[in-house]
Amino acid sequence: MDIVFNCPKCDQELAVDASGAGTEITCPSCSEKIVIPAAPRSSGHLPIMPPHSGDPSQPVNPIASSAAAKIERHLKVPVRNEPAASLIEKPAKPLEVAAKESDRKLRIKTIRHTDCVEVGRDRFDDTVTEFLQKVGEPHLVSVTPLTYSYVEIGSQKIVTDYAVMIIYKG
Repeated sequence: MDIVFNCPKCDQELAVDASGAGTEITCPSCSEKIVIPAAPRSSGHLPIMPPHSGDPSQPVNPIASSAAAKIERHLKVPVRNEPAASLIEKPAKPLEVAAKESDRKLRIKTIRHTDCVEVGRDRFDDTVTEFLQKVGEPHLVSVTPLTYSYVEIGSQKIVTDYAVMIIYKG
């Protein structure tokens, strides 16, 4: 068993085999001459049971007779002034769960480019911006661009145009 003690000059913790009690050593930290103190009489651990004698009425305690139980450990527990940071964050709720928990229902608004053209003036960007501001960013779920085709009445030609589909809570 080791004797654990501190240097009286620099407070360096030292561990020496119990057989060296009473001898003089030099502190490896400050080079002070130190006499190794005697081993303490009482230790703070469980008593070690004698080896099992084969008597079935006496239970064997393998932990108390192990080498780990014979080692004296001087451990220091770190003290924190603030709570420890969480290393695992909760995942975001799936869209379906968020929609069910909310008091607002999911809604869809599709804004077509052709509906926003006035006498030579394209108001598509302004219309989409106004709608997004009205809905508000916290209620916005997704904005998806769309491409679609339709037959123009005047020329009877197939025209390709674009739109935007907005999914929001409202």
